[in-house]
Amino acid sequence: MKLSRKLIALLFIVSIIVACSQDNHKEVVLEKNPVDETQGVFGDFLVDSALGDASNLIPMLASDSSSHEVAGLIFNGLVKYDKDYNIVGDLAESWEIEDDGKLLRFHLRRDVTWHDGEKFDAHDVMFTYRTIIDPKTPTAYAGKYKLVKDARILDDYTIEFTYEKPLAPALISWGAIQMLPEHLLKGTELAASPLTRAPVGTGPFRFKSWETGAKITLTANDAYFDDRPYLNGITYRVIPDQNTQFMELKAGNIDIMGLSPLQYLRQTANPDFNAMYSKYKYLADGYTYLGFNLNRAPFDNYRIRQAIAYAVNKQEIIKGVLLGLGEEATGPYKPGTQWYNPDVARYPYEPEKALAILKEFGFEDNDGDGIVDKNGKPFSFTIITNQGNPLREKTAQIIQQRLKTVGIEVKIRIIEWTVFLKEYVNRGNFDAVILGWNILQDPDLYNVWHSSNAVPGGLNFVGYKDGEADDLLEKGRHTFDNDLRKKCYFRFQEIMAEQQPYVFLYVPYSLPVVSSRFKGIEPAPAGITYNLDKWYVPATQQKYKVMP
Repeated sequence: MKLSRKLIALLFIVSIIVACSQDNHKEVVLEKNPVDETQGVFGDFLVDSALGDASNLIPMLASDSSSHEVAGLIFNGLVKYDKDYNIVGDLAESWEIEDDGKLLRFHLRRDVTWHDGEKFDAHDVMFTYRTIIDPKTPTAYAGKYKLVKDARILDDYTIEFTYEKPLAPALISWGAIQMLPEHLLKGTELAASPLTRAPVGTGPFRFKSWETGAKITLTANDAYFDDRPYLNGITYRVIPDQNTQFMELKAGNIDIMGLSPLQYLRQTANPDFNAMYSKYKYLADGYTYLGFNLNRAPFDNYRIRQAIAYAVNKQEIIKGVLLGLGEEATGPYKPGTQWYNPDVARYPYEPEKALAILKEFGFEDNDGDGIVDKNGKPFSFTIITNQGNPLREKTAQIIQQRLKTVGIEVKIRIIEWTVFLKEYVNRGNFDAVILGWNILQDPDLYNVWHSSNAVPGGLNFVGYKDGEADDLLEKGRHTFDNDLRKKCYFRFQEIMAEQQPYVFLYVPYSLPVVSSRFKGIEPAPAGITYNLDKWYVPATQQKYKVMP
């Protein structure tokens, strides 16, 4: 599921969060109305696919979407988002916020068991909290939890956290951290635990097996506190190419995937496909960007980054890559949402401005080879992106051609996902990258943009550092005053637009397709997979009796 089921998992990965109004999601389009034949039928399996294999199924240790997607069905947080992005209880049945937002008290459900049958209680919550803030835990997600001044267990099902000062995203942060079983992990080295490959959680699905590089299988949790899922299980197949995924989809070998614009508009517009699958369309909660390594010259000069922004034709990319199914991005927030600033500086395609800025900083074509140079060194750099994503590869090719017109030579390198992350992104071993961030709910951008996270393995992997931006990010997360928060994040977007650590490219439409045998799918602001555990297949349409 490369879709909205990632909501809680991706709170971990991105920590860039955007309030999303219902108005912005009202265009969830279903091309045909599925027939609701029978309610609540048990049986069948969902076959999904992922471009890359998971790396680690303990969420706080994982940095890739494949791992978080699977782990998100195995583990729970204390709270979660509902279909309309309201915060509701998950492992916590209720909570209080007191002392002007500095105290957060959770009352836990009493009917939750771990997949091995042990009871879940407040000691597991305390263990999880202490684990994520432990300096020996190799995690990039500890920031918000280190702001807790004191943690106390009041009884087996009540725990409270006290903060030094108010933290606006504090409540939802306890949905981002998924609880770990103390009885299985206490006294162990987390990263070396067998649970990294055979996790035990509280979620709707249990871990079954993992064939490295091939597939991961989950089975329904019969004892799930929110009722057993109707599906008997889910299989995630590793298929590292979107075109191959599509071939498998058409052959009926996988049940769900996100289509490319070409696939959505042209390759699925036939009666046979529409009889087999239901197609959906809505503006995605995410954006694609060209990010620079700010620790390398000349990208350490924001004016050079501006020159590149003027030389990139975003509308050409939206038309050529997305076939019009997307909107221009101007910053890290989704257009039309309450945190989006529509009045930031923009960079329309103006190659003349790009050439003027390059000349201002000494880049001219002095030897007539078509490449601008400075002190005898040509302006040449490499854009890297991940294998298996043709949209990013095509985006890189268009950028390559446009930058060539202003005398900048661009090379493109496509790298397998795991290697791409470990050897290049996490180590800062790149000139520029084309990647995407998912956008979730709270506008707190601290983990991705604050200078304290510009460290190896940190989410601020481009190395962005700015004192005013740091101040705004800190002020925005430590107030519950929405007007003040809005001022902070609007000004932050102005700084981003001026300094261009990323060229923010586009917000695509999400184009999921699901086998029409699955019922119970209810499109909502949160997408379509927020209620995956409630999907079912009528008995007459069930396909798999055993795990595929």
